[in-house]
Amino acid sequence: MRSTQQMSITLPIEMATLVKSRVSSGDYASESEVIREGLRALQERENAVEQWLRHEAAAAYDAHKANRGKARPLDEAWKRIEAQMDAIDQEEGA
Repeated sequence: MRSTQQMSITLPIEMATLVKSRVSSGDYASESEVIREGLRALQERENAVEQWLRHEAAAAYDAHKANRGKARPLDEAWKRIEAQMDAIDQEEGA
């Protein structure tokens, strides 16, 4: 039983040129290898986002739910951020 499947894909000219240049530079042995590597990178990125959502974002949300008293309205938080940025700008300009 085959472990691969042949496909035909259409790429924008810029992407096709990039694929061909990676093969011609010797970085990859074939156009298929370039595409496989790109798909592996995409899968890794999606996995990283999924892990971030499950662990860090979920933990931050849970912490917020557990202590709503620390929450501030968005406009108040934005004013604090702007004040900090202004203070940094003043320090750098001094």
